[in-house]
Amino acid sequence: MSLSFEGRVVLVTGAGGGLGREYALAFAERGASVIVNDLGADTKGGGKSSAAADKVVEEIRAKGGKAVANYDSVEDGEKLIQTALDAFGRIDVVVNNAGILRDRSFARTSDLDWDLIQRVHLRGSFLVTRAAWNHMKNQKFGRIIMTASAAGIYGNFGQANYSAAKLGLLGLANTLAIEGHKYNIHCNTIAPVAGSRLTETVMPPDLVASLKPEYVAPLVLWLCHEQCQENGGLFEVGAGWIGKLRWERTQGYIVRQKNQSMKPESIRDHWEKICDFTDATKPANIQESLQSMVSVLSQVESQGDVGVNPAAAAASAGLGSGIDPTKAVGQKLPPTTFSFNHTQCILYALGVGMSTKDPDHLRFLYEGHPDFSCLPTFGVIPSQAAMMDGGLSSVPGLNIDFTQVLHGEQYLELYKPLPTSVNTYSGNELVCYNQFSVFVVGAGGFGGKRSSEKAKPPVRPPKRSPDAVVIDSTTRDQAALYRLSGDWNPLHIDPSFAAMGGFKAPILHGLCSFGFAARHVLKQFADNDPSRFKAIKVRFVKPVMPGQSLQTEMWKEGNRVHIQCKVKETDAVVLAGAYVDLHGASGASPENLSQGGGLQSELVFAEIGRRIKDVGSELVKKVNAVFGWEITKDGKKAAQWTIDLKSGSGSLHKGPYGGKADVTMTVSDEDFMEVVQGKLNPQKAFFSGKLKVRGNIMLSQKLEVILKDYAKL
Repeated sequence: MSLSFEGRVVLVTGAGGGLGREYALAFAERGASVIVNDLGADTKGGGKSSAAADKVVEEIRAKGGKAVANYDSVEDGEKLIQTALDAFGRIDVVVNNAGILRDRSFARTSDLDWDLIQRVHLRGSFLVTRAAWNHMKNQKFGRIIMTASAAGIYGNFGQANYSAAKLGLLGLANTLAIEGHKYNIHCNTIAPVAGSRLTETVMPPDLVASLKPEYVAPLVLWLCHEQCQENGGLFEVGAGWIGKLRWERTQGYIVRQKNQSMKPESIRDHWEKICDFTDATKPANIQESLQSMVSVLSQVESQGDVGVNPAAAAASAGLGSGIDPTKAVGQKLPPTTFSFNHTQCILYALGVGMSTKDPDHLRFLYEGHPDFSCLPTFGVIPSQAAMMDGGLSSVPGLNIDFTQVLHGEQYLELYKPLPTSVNTYSGNELVCYNQFSVFVVGAGGFGGKRSSEKAKPPVRPPKRSPDAVVIDSTTRDQAALYRLSGDWNPLHIDPSFAAMGGFKAPILHGLCSFGFAARHVLKQFADNDPSRFKAIKVRFVKPVMPGQSLQTEMWKEGNRVHIQCKVKETDAVVLAGAYVDLHGASGASPENLSQGGGLQSELVFAEIGRRIKDVGSELVKKVNAVFGWEITKDGKKAAQWTIDLKSGSGSLHKGPYGGKADVTMTVSDEDFMEVVQGKLNPQKAFFSGKLKVRGNIMLSQKLEVILKDYAKL
């Protein structure tokens, strides 16, 4: 399906020619209303003319598009945005493209050469974007493009002024991406290579002619579309090629020792290690950047002479840290046995949020159920017990401070469905395989690589809307309940212990969130059949506080379901790079897969269900009706929901409903989301045939009470 900008208002600065003209024409061709801004100055910033902007507006209008001209300088940012508001009533997209050149070698650069470049490129982009910012915040949508340059990224002779301004734009864009994220304002930066008035001074004529602006414009359109979730990216683009850039950093080397001064000679002696990009890290934000500094402070204070090699580790042993790498490296945990019965299986299921309120959960909670089963993720419990119950403490050289322990990643693979009771562990029969990635802050000095080839890597989810979303509330006592399965770390129950670890309150176990997400996948895509579970991998990103709601987003691709888990209240990602691998279902049909997930509307009904629990009695008084929903996908019925706001405190039912609905609505999953998000008027949907209504049609007028006031999407 082609990308449309119908209804969007786009401002392009410096749009009288070159790249800006191409952007303006491309946006207009796809339905956008365009403000064509151009001062009409020459490449050095001199002169002024309305001809360039007027000509582009005429081109757009001649093709049936909508456009107006603006002739103000970008330093008058408010005037540019006011033109958009006066002509079209809103502003959705700002493409900061205007620029000039005043190339000089650094020694010959005057104050005017410097100031003019900063005013047009950096200050101009700031002023235009600031003028649009609050309008974008209020409408909860905005897309911003900053135009950097290879000169800013790499430097270029004779362009010190230009290079500084262009890299300054990248810093501005990165901060706007952070501040605008919660308002659905995305800001990205491009470093284009295209033939224009500005590049013809630094490129051969034949190259200028070959690098056409139309090879850049499609990237700008994609980054500005509502479907694109890219934010804070930096892209080089030209000649039909696009590449994304990111920072890379060496592992570095600690060159100071506790209670000793840091000397340049030590830096000289370790310069090769400092500059060695083997196993380089790729910090993505300031928190990740500072993490290593905090770790260094801890290592130096706790171990004294700390380095990344075994010799330095040996020198640091026995200085009070409790960690002696020379003794610990190469050790193996002793063999252990683990016995469990149906009680532990049920307790674990309760710990990861299963409830008798959901009939589907009974097979994991009632030992008398004909299909009584153990949740697949219970497989982490025996291996965790092996580590926690004396296993790690038996390893020489390890005396771990559990306030400094961070669970980084987890991989679990089952070789067969877990039994509901095991009395002894048979070394000849592998039941499951676990990988734990655990970080202990301050416990460095082990040497070797920071990653293992044996470790299962995280995998990013597809860049599209999730196929299914499930929202589940944890309880205030979730951590207190989960710890009964064997993770006795006081970090999850004792406020004073949590404070020592830097947390305001005890946090939920990462493996508890892990269990929530896994069972969401099992229900959505495997009909709660444990035998279909093969493996799961997650990266733990941020902690969850007991009582918060977990939102699991799922993308199904073959037998792999990619997952990302967020805290619903804060939108913070807590599980990333995660996936569940399933065994194929025998006799699975497209209809069954559709019923099991893949509907965006699942998110809406889940939220409606939550609101009914909170304010159901109030809704019953306002609405007093039973609504039936039939959601279709690809022309076939994919899901059925009933919202009962007539009896008791209200209720939500999925699937067949025993009672009779007062009004039943049939609509596709896609059109339902358009209605909920206010993009499709329900009356227009009805008259166009997209929304079919049976029963008391007048009751449909009360839908706004349910969808708008209480869905809160």
